[in-house]
Amino acid sequence: MSKIELLTPQNSTLLIIDHQPQMAFGVVSIDRQTLKNNVVALLKSAKVFKVPTILTSVETESFSGYMWPEILEVFPDNDVLERTSMNSWDDQKVRDAVAATGRKKLILSGLWTEVCINMCAFSAMADDYELYVVEDACGGTSEMAHRASMDRMIQAGVVPVTWQQVLLEWQRDWARKETYDTTLAVVKEHSGAYGMGVDYAYTMVHKAPQRGKPTNKILR
Repeated sequence: MSKIELLTPQNSTLLIIDHQPQMAFGVVSIDRQTLKNNVVALLKSAKVFKVPTILTSVETESFSGYMWPEILEVFPDNDVLERTSMNSWDDQKVRDAVAATGRKKLILSGLWTEVCINMCAFSAMADDYELYVVEDACGGTSEMAHRASMDRMIQAGVVPVTWQQVLLEWQRDWARKETYDTTLAVVKEHSGAYGMGVDYAYTMVHKAPQRGKPTNKILR
C-alpha cells in the first residue's frame, strides 16, 4: 500500500471512535454542531460506497453516554464495540473487526483528537496500517491540543483529510452513475455552499424540480 494511492471504496475501512455526549461536551477546537454535521456526512458517505464501518465507544453507561443517535440512524445494524481503554487498538474486538475487512487503509474519526485518535493511530501504524485522520470530523479539548496532536500524527506519517475529500475521492469519476445521485445527495445536505451550488445548478440551469418537493407558492 502507498499513501499516494487514492482512497477507494475497495481499500478503505472507517473507524468511528467515541462520538458520545460527554466527550463532545469537552470539544473546543471545532463548533460542535459543525462537528456533528461532518461526522454524519462522513458516515453517509461510507454507506453510499459500502465501505466497512466500525463503531466503538468507551465507558458508555458509566461516563460517556450513548453514541450520537444520528450515527446509529445511519448504521442501525452495526454493533457498537464497547471499551474501557482510551486506546481503541488495545481492544481485541476492535482489532479483530478491522483485520476482518482485509484492508490496510484505516480512516479515523473520533473524540478527542489528542487522546483516543492519537493513541489508536500510532498503535495501528505499529501494526502496519496506513492511517488517515478526518480532521474536520475530530475534535480536541482546545485548539492547541487538537493542532499539536494533528502535527504529531502528521510527523509520524498519518495523512490528514476532510470528510468531503474522502467522499469525492471515493466517487472520483462522475461517470460512475451508480453512486452519482447518492453522492450528490450527501453534498446537498451537508456541504454548505457547495451543496447550495448543486441545488442551484439542478433547478436553475438544468430545470430539475426543487429538492424536497416544496408546496410553497411564490406570490408575485
